[in-house]
Amino acid sequence: MAHVIVLGNEKGGSGKSTTAMHLITALVRAGHSVGALDLDLRQQSLFRYLDNRVDYMRRRGITLPMPRRVKLAASALDSRTRAEAEEGSRFESAIADLASDCTYIVIDCPGADSVYARLAHAVADTLVTPLNDSLIDLDLLARLDPVTGRVRGPSVYAEMVWKARQARAASGRTPIDWVVLRNRMSTLDARNKRRVAGALAELAPRIGFRLLPGFSERVVFRELFLSGLTLLDLKDTDPQAMTMSNVAARQEVRELVRSLDLGEGGEAPAFRTMGKSRPSEHRKARITAA
Repeated sequence: MAHVIVLGNEKGGSGKSTTAMHLITALVRAGHSVGALDLDLRQQSLFRYLDNRVDYMRRRGITLPMPRRVKLAASALDSRTRAEAEEGSRFESAIADLASDCTYIVIDCPGADSVYARLAHAVADTLVTPLNDSLIDLDLLARLDPVTGRVRGPSVYAEMVWKARQARAASGRTPIDWVVLRNRMSTLDARNKRRVAGALAELAPRIGFRLLPGFSERVVFRELFLSGLTLLDLKDTDPQAMTMSNVAARQEVRELVRSLDLGEGGEAPAFRTMGKSRPSEHRKARITAA
């Protein structure tokens, strides 16, 4: 089976598509065959990103590494039950199609609840939840006491992940490795930043996720969308754009890929240069527990 990486969060603007695109590029550049699904059927941010990449290659007359895409559509059936069944069948077919020749499948979920999103969470080997460093975004994971700032309990998205974990356990598959990324973190030591950090540290062992640093607030992540490029492409396509800030941002991407610990992908040469030569203790513990 291909290793399924799901980018999920029931809120838009958290950096799911940007993170998905950089993960795809890192994996393909490491020599892996990668499949991509964009479950935001209306906006299609990830696939728009890839379309821009294709257009950039055409204009420049160059070739850049690309994933294989499968496009899904919403069911047009009137019956909710039948529509969900049809979308479930379409999703299973898409996963089977990509898994036939892909080592990894990267799935970008919409910023809202949907049948496809729930199906994706249930098949995730690695679930990546980008989270802006704000109390508004944190509210999707946990309910906080407004006076003390302590965690009252899990919120809507955390409950959905729990149901996905139950479905996965029922199928006899290994547990989901859930990773929460703190994106767009400010360099300033603000009170809000400390409250978010404290709540996430308290919540992580309670609902079972790993907390990793994501991407800092950098303009370059937004600028690259129109050209379909990632920070991992700049050295080949525009060496002059490799400023100190962009080099630091590229290092954030490499640190993220290494920290995700994507199993056998770590044995590829491009991953070894990122300092990942063997499975981490975290993955060993998950495999042993399973």
